[in-house]
Amino acid sequence: MIKKFLLILSLAVFSFAAGGAPSFVNTVKVEKGVVNPLEEFIGTVNFSKSSKVASQSSGVVIKINFEAGDTVKKGDILIEIDSEILDSQIISAASLYEVSKINLENATKDFTRYQELISKKSISQKTFDDSFFKVSTMKQNLNSAKANLNELVIQKKKKVILAPFNGVVIEKNTEISQWLSMGNEVATIVDTSNIDLIFNLPTSYIYKLDKIKEYEINLGIDKIKSKMYAAIVKGDKRTRTYPVKFKSKVMDKFLYDGMEAKIKLPRNKKIESLIVPRDAVIKRFGQNVVFTVNEKSMAIMIPVKIVGYERKSIAVLGQGLADGMDVVVKGNERIFPNSPVSILK
Repeated sequence: MIKKFLLILSLAVFSFAAGGAPSFVNTVKVEKGVVNPLEEFIGTVNFSKSSKVASQSSGVVIKINFEAGDTVKKGDILIEIDSEILDSQIISAASLYEVSKINLENATKDFTRYQELISKKSISQKTFDDSFFKVSTMKQNLNSAKANLNELVIQKKKKVILAPFNGVVIEKNTEISQWLSMGNEVATIVDTSNIDLIFNLPTSYIYKLDKIKEYEINLGIDKIKSKMYAAIVKGDKRTRTYPVKFKSKVMDKFLYDGMEAKIKLPRNKKIESLIVPRDAVIKRFGQNVVFTVNEKSMAIMIPVKIVGYERKSIAVLGQGLADGMDVVVKGNERIFPNSPVSILK
């Protein structure tokens, strides 16, 4: 009752405000036509990318930088694991690596000097051979020290758990001071910008779908464009329907996994309807409307129901709308119910 009162009040205000000079508009005639009416199907939103983030190292959790529901970016630090002992091992390994470099440099200098002496036969062959093997041993020691240091550095990196992609944390599975073993799950993250839309459709509708075409899908108050990705061959034998998957990228909308999605597809059976250009249908007061012009050159607003699409035209049904009426196609965004208009020929 309140909504009806507000609608009437709004119409009255618009009528009063529009009492000035007439607005210039373009019109076309409403025509009769035959179209395939639209049938609405209910589907479900699924996040196409989900990850259970697990620990790659063991240790005590010392820092958590997120809570369930937080938005994270790829590379953000989610959790830090205690690495005090590992840090000491890295310092020791780095020192051993530097010592090995120095030992190799000294052994190489000796070997270079012995090469000159052996050519002059100033040293024995055994002394020269010992110098050669010492260089080889120092190289191996350096490689071993470097590999050990690299391994410890890799282990250190695994003490920090990063977000694998942009998304939203939907589960938090750890707390401060908790011991983590390798493979323990710490969080679940979903990518809310890439969604799958699943509809169970009869085969008669699936055959008419085009993978190149974009379809309009309603998500609550939002509308998005989406393309069909695949039709799953295994369906429900009782209803004779099969899952059809649409994919879409929705960067600026916050959606929920499992929320309702709606799509309208044309039926096989055709019906007679009224045809108007797409520009004639606009949104007013949360509903689809058209404006016609009466014999007194006044704008008349008529709520309509869209029943089908025909290229650049729309098939509509509306009480009071009839074949041959003038319907506004340009300038309708500036006019209001019962406002004066002037038709441009």
